[in-house]
Amino acid sequence: MLSYEIDPQLHLNGGYYIQYADHARYACVQAAGISVEELVGGGIGPVNLETVIKYHRELRGGDQVEVTCAWEWGDGKTYRVHHLLRRLDGTVAAEVSHVSGLLDLRTRRLVARPDREWRSRARQPELLGLPEGEAATS
Repeated sequence: MLSYEIDPQLHLNGGYYIQYADHARYACVQAAGISVEELVGGGIGPVNLETVIKYHRELRGGDQVEVTCAWEWGDGKTYRVHHLLRRLDGTVAAEVSHVSGLLDLRTRRLVARPDREWRSRARQPELLGLPEGEAATS
């Protein structure tokens, strides 16, 4: 945590929880072998439609955290990504959950099956919770 991330009560400012989650999700996508730049260059962009933060324990200046990234797929236009922010001692400080989709940048509409779009680009789809070669059906 950096000093500018801290609010007057010496807590991590709420907006940074979202930034930490976004960074973890981006790193997960990159680890799966997907270039977000190429995705956007191809006319599709990831979007968050809803974000919820549940605070469990305060994070204060000097705390270090690990951020997990778990993907949940269905058969519609949206998917969920869940993040846990844990102190290094394992204490869960917060949960950040997103309802997300892939936006067709030409039509400004959500892509019908984002799981298929992500899978078609991923070298390691299992990092996104997508079994290799299978279509999501739940």
